Amino acid sequence: QVQLVESGGGLVQAGGSLTLSCAASKSVLEIIAMDWYRQAAGKERELVASITWRGVTTYADSVKGRFTISINAAENTGYLQMNSLKPEDTAVYRCHARGRDYLGDEADSWGQGTQVTVSS
Repeated sequence: QVQLVESGGGLVQAGGSLTLSCAASKSVLEIIAMDWYRQAAGKERELVASITWRGVTTYADSVKGRFTISINAAENTGYLQMNSLKPEDTAVYRCHARGRDYLGDEADSWGQGTQVTVSS
């Protein structure tokens, strides 16, 4: 079973930066792929960024050039570095990952979500 724990959200002024972390449980041998989603109040959930085990990344147009997704394999932790934040980036951010355990079984899981608030 894959369990994910998020951290790093908070309140920041426009133009500032935050880094979100998504740590996989110790039962996970490796993270195969990870996505970050966000959902603002009254809006639909949006896929923000994705990364595969090969390191291939994709981003929503709204965050290209400002956000960077990465995975630290040694730590079994994914990151979302967010720079030049805008008030419209305000949302609850959740990570989603597919992991492989020591038996070779794969499973998907979601983080608990973390609030990011960008003030103008």
